[in-house]
Amino acid sequence: MFDYHIHSDFSADCNTTMETTIEKAIAMGLEEICFTEHIDYDYPDKNWIFEFDLSQYDKKIKEMQHTYMNQIRIKKGVEIGLQPHLLSRYESLMKTEDFDFVICSMHSTDGKDLHSGEFFEGRTVEEAYGTYYQELYECIKEYKGFSILGHIDLVKRYSKEKSKESFHGIIGDIFKEIIPAGKGIELNTSGFRYGLDNGMPSKDILELYKNCGGEIITLGSDSHVETTLGYRFKDSLDLLQSAGFRYIATYENGEPAFHKIDSLLQGK
Repeated sequence: MFDYHIHSDFSADCNTTMETTIEKAIAMGLEEICFTEHIDYDYPDKNWIFEFDLSQYDKKIKEMQHTYMNQIRIKKGVEIGLQPHLLSRYESLMKTEDFDFVICSMHSTDGKDLHSGEFFEGRTVEEAYGTYYQELYECIKEYKGFSILGHIDLVKRYSKEKSKESFHGIIGDIFKEIIPAGKGIELNTSGFRYGLDNGMPSKDILELYKNCGGEIITLGSDSHVETTLGYRFKDSLDLLQSAGFRYIATYENGEPAFHKIDSLLQGK
C-alpha cells in the first residue's frame, strides 16, 4: 500500500516528526510513502506561514531514505497552494527544486482562505462553489507544473451547507485540461475524518474523471499525525475499483508508476 499525501513538522500545521510517521508506516506494512509538505505562498491568514527551508527538507528526506532504505520507500513531494497571482512564482520554484511528486491544491479562493469561513460570507453556497471551481480552472489552464490535483472538491469540506448543483460542467472542463497534459487527481481520504460521507473527491466526481478519460489517480490520507496513515484505504480502493479504475499511481522523479488495485486488495 502507498500513502501519497503526508505532512510532517516541515509543514506549518503539523508537529509530527518524519521519524514518528515513518516508524508507524513501517509497523503498518506500508511499502511506500511520500511526504508532501505545504508551500502556500501569500496565504490569506497571516497567522500561518506555509513555507519552509527547502535545503533542510531535501537533506532530511535523503537522511530518512538512507536510514530506512531496507524497510520502506520514502519519496520527496510537496503540496503547493494555488492562487492566480502566484503561478509564475511556482513555475520558478519547480525550475530550481526537484520533487518526486507535486500535489496542486487550492486552499484559498478570491484572496480568502477557505478554513475560516470568510470566503463563504456574502455568497450563496452555489456562488461559492462556482467561484472556487472557476478560479481553479483558470489557474490550471495556465499552470501545469504538478503531478496531480489535490482534494479537488475541498470547498465541500468548509461550506456549512451543501450545494444542490453538481458543477460537473466546470469540473469536466478542468479534467479536459489536465488529462491530455498527463496530470491526474488524488482520492484524499481525510474527507471521512472531517464529517463528509466520502473522501475527496466524491464518487460522482471520480466517475466523471474516469468518463473523461482519466486514469492517473493517487491515494493519500492527508495525515498530519501518524495515527491517520492509510485511513480508510481498503474502502477507498474498493470505491475506485467500483468506479472503473484498475490502477493507482506512485511517482519517482515526476514520473508515474502504476499498481493494480486488485493485487493491492488481495495483498499481493
